[in-house]
Amino acid sequence: MNTTELAWFKSSYSTNEGGACLEIATPTTTPTTTPSTIHIRDSKNLTGPTLTITPTSWTAFLRTVR
Repeated sequence: MNTTELAWFKSSYSTNEGGACLEIATPTTTPTTTPSTIHIRDSKNLTGPTLTITPTSWTAFLRTVR
């Protein structure tokens, strides 16, 4: 999948101070469909590398950092 086709977003907790933000995107799916991948990138480097993980890994990450 071309990551430029994804709808990227930052957390509502992100601010413009410091610029250390991640952006997250999922492929376009219907509202009842669980995405098969989660895409992560540095908000300062929009054309740079991305990390693609499973929803299960993303959920485990969120549980750890919360």
